[in-house]
Amino acid sequence: MERRSYEKYRWFFTSGGTLVVGGKSAEQNEEIISRIMKIKNYTVFHTASPGSPFCVIKNPTEKEIKEVAIFTACFSQDWKRAKKEVEVHIFSSEQIVKKKGMKIGTFGIRGEIKKLKAKLGLVLDFQKGKLRALPLSASKNPILKIVPGDLTKEQAAQKIAEIIKDKLCYPIRKEEILQAIPSNKISVKKLK
Repeated sequence: MERRSYEKYRWFFTSGGTLVVGGKSAEQNEEIISRIMKIKNYTVFHTASPGSPFCVIKNPTEKEIKEVAIFTACFSQDWKRAKKEVEVHIFSSEQIVKKKGMKIGTFGIRGEIKKLKAKLGLVLDFQKGKLRALPLSASKNPILKIVPGDLTKEQAAQKIAEIIKDKLCYPIRKEEILQAIPSNKISVKKLK
């Protein structure tokens, strides 16, 4: 299967079908933001605390803004800290500045920012033939739920593989699961 260019990043499609892309590292954050800094109509998300992806979406609806805020919060360092709720900052691509001497993946913001509280928790579903961890409202056929917990990423991947195989009679590669889920400290819950 041909790999799409966005698949090297964190990504999902919103309930409205819009692509959201976020960095997996400071280098990827730098790459994404450098591309869109001067382009209108992009909305950018980052947690109030350091250690989150910069996630970007073009022309989001209010519902999509909530979905991207959840996604951004769940892939931040706050997940490892097992926070229940995380503050996410939202601003336009045109507000971003890069000053000389700023570290890779670090940016400044001019003007007002919107703040939104996001609860940590995602569901697993397939989008474009790939397993994705995404907000419940963006999922068409949620398989299971993940929240901050005690399992390592490896342990969670094993449990997820077993649930998917039992529920869908579909074996899935552990690598695909590891690509889809947040970092360590995961709890896997079956949906009711």
